[in-house]
Amino acid sequence: MTDLLVATRNAKKLAELHRVLDAAGVTGLRLLSLNDVPAFDEAPETGATFEENALAKARDAFRATGLPSVADDSGIAVDALNGMPGVLSARWSGVHGDDASNTTLLLGQLKDVPVERRGAAFVSACALAHAGGETVVRGEWPGAVAFEPRGSGGFGYDPVFVPEGSSRSAAELTPEEKDAASHRGRALAQLVPALRALV
Repeated sequence: MTDLLVATRNAKKLAELHRVLDAAGVTGLRLLSLNDVPAFDEAPETGATFEENALAKARDAFRATGLPSVADDSGIAVDALNGMPGVLSARWSGVHGDDASNTTLLLGQLKDVPVERRGAAFVSACALAHAGGETVVRGEWPGAVAFEPRGSGGFGYDPVFVPEGSSRSAAELTPEEKDAASHRGRALAQLVPALRALV
């Protein structure tokens, strides 16, 4: 069994990677989170792109633990806001990880924006750092920002994101539906060959 460190404390992200690996038939990897390893100094997310932040997090985790490490940086890019919040998505309201405040602020900023100009995409960059090298991949999930939150599944901006071709928000999808279409699901699927090679 090969240990793989997923550089997050978010149990939902860990579960998502579990499901992607299961669906791809990848066995022999034991997923650990940052809660399972001794604490180390985590560099602040100062990259200008999702890719830079994901790679920095994966490198930090690999350097600190010696374990093959996967990290992701993700967020929402809104057309009417010139691609913002982007890499600032998790701290858009000023407090890191305050999903409700971030979502409320975003809806407030878009309150006068008509439906045809509410286009957006969820973006995820996933990076793997290990002794054999580094891999960085990117997944995008196009859609639009709803006028109000709907659904109780998922996390982050899921309740206000309506995927292209859907009438339901990302928070109204089942975990399996979300994995099959989501930005992180798309990025992780691209990472599967590199993860399989670790075993």
